[in-house]
Amino acid sequence: MPLTSSPGQPFPDPRIPARDQCVLRHILDRLADEVPEQDFAWFEGEETWSYRRTQQEALRTASGLQKLNVNRGDRVVVWLPNSSLMLRCWFGINYIGAVYVPINTAYRGGLLEHVIKNSDAKVLITHVDLIDRLKGIDLANLETVVVVGGSAEMEQLTVFSIDALGSPGDVPEPLDRLIDPWELQSIIYTSGTTGPSKGVLSSYLHLYTMTTSLNKMLSSEDRRLINLPLFHAGGTSSVYGMLTKGGAIALVDSFKTDQFWDTVRRSGTTCVTLLGAMTSFLNKAPYSPDDQSHSLKTVIMVPLSEDVTAFRKRFGVDVYTAFNMTEISGQLISERNPSKVGSCGKVRPGAEVRLVDSNDCEVPVGTIGEMIVRDDKPWGLNHGYNNNPSATADAWRNGWFHTGDLFTRDENGNFFFVDRAKDAIRRRGENISSFEVENEVTAYANVREAAAVGVPSPLGEDEVLVVVAPVPGCTIDPENLIEFLRPRMAHFMIPRYIRVLEDLPKTPTQKVQKHLLRQEGVTADTWDREQAGIHVKREKIGDLT
Repeated sequence: MPLTSSPGQPFPDPRIPARDQCVLRHILDRLADEVPEQDFAWFEGEETWSYRRTQQEALRTASGLQKLNVNRGDRVVVWLPNSSLMLRCWFGINYIGAVYVPINTAYRGGLLEHVIKNSDAKVLITHVDLIDRLKGIDLANLETVVVVGGSAEMEQLTVFSIDALGSPGDVPEPLDRLIDPWELQSIIYTSGTTGPSKGVLSSYLHLYTMTTSLNKMLSSEDRRLINLPLFHAGGTSSVYGMLTKGGAIALVDSFKTDQFWDTVRRSGTTCVTLLGAMTSFLNKAPYSPDDQSHSLKTVIMVPLSEDVTAFRKRFGVDVYTAFNMTEISGQLISERNPSKVGSCGKVRPGAEVRLVDSNDCEVPVGTIGEMIVRDDKPWGLNHGYNNNPSATADAWRNGWFHTGDLFTRDENGNFFFVDRAKDAIRRRGENISSFEVENEVTAYANVREAAAVGVPSPLGEDEVLVVVAPVPGCTIDPENLIEFLRPRMAHFMIPRYIRVLEDLPKTPTQKVQKHLLRQEGVTADTWDREQAGIHVKREKIGDLT
């Protein structure tokens, strides 16, 4: 069937951009024609890819996949670390209208079995070092595995080498029709910190809406450092954001504090996202006379650190903050250099945001409520969880997507994250935000990162346990930490228990696995404030009569 329209043809609905503005294949073809020699992807120790080279890598990979009987709409699991190979697998998969399914390289056992089964994929691309994890688990519909980095054998699968992913100069069979913005682009699995990962169904238009919202401050002149995994929405959206801008990326395997600034300088990076403790790691690193000798201009800091002003002045950058999830599309984003510490920004144009109670009734300004969202662009949000209708129905109640995150908002429209609904701690009748506790604890100079969780109290409800990791070369004295916290937080928030670990348990997407800390609870190496004879009580208020 011949193609009947061009990728640049506008849609009747002005909210939907032309295909060559929002669909990966059609964007890439346009840019390879318009700016073929312009840089797109810088890699550590490899040749930088121009837009033409990026298109050629997508073409060869797409051709190889077709020869493996991958067709439009088929799901392909990619189980690789950040690399030029992972990028070309992603682009090759989408180039033929197949569905990119990246999965976490830390998966094993039951969780790995779960995502493979849930994905409905018949083809898997992975590294030889991960092959042994496939043995002894139910591989569901998998038929074919492409192994890179060495040779392997699998009795129940047909095994191919990297050569199956095409040779330079290969081109795929043409499409029978153009790829539409609402077609399924990817299934990205949530981090699985509290249970089996859910596969988020994301269209091209969802990813486009997310990336254009979160990259509003960038242009085609920017190069964005990608140090978040490409199986994470943060990594995927950062790459796609620069593709839609016609800009460039620098792709590295992970965030490394001691290599960060050197990588920025060598790659010419102008923008980066810093998640969680990354900001603290950089801020607490030793000062250097080269702290402002770099190309970095823009940092998207999530969450907005208490030390944001010091960070900006030290490194000479502009800062933005935002709120996003794999399922949504950057509904909140700040202005440049926001002054409201703890703010996640304001509602962006085109987004709808409400804070509601358990009955989906809107709560007053200043009151805690769950954030629910919508978008004015069709397909601007996820369209459900793969093979999980009950989770989809629960999240998409009353026509709104329910984030499961608790927020407040002020009279000026600034939104403030309070906690994940499941992470809130209740102590002696008081609701405590683990996020707020962690912010205060990490303000202590010797603390690199912290996680606050509730553990059972002999009096009922919870006691606050804080698990902390020290700045390298430093120690954490629990009593000194308590004295530091006394003037900074309400008496009922001050932790009873403090546990010191060299590193907090995390997923490869750098989310702390709080469920593990809760399960371990008060361990033998946990310090107990009350056993140490330190009691924190409500301050008495003077006589008001």
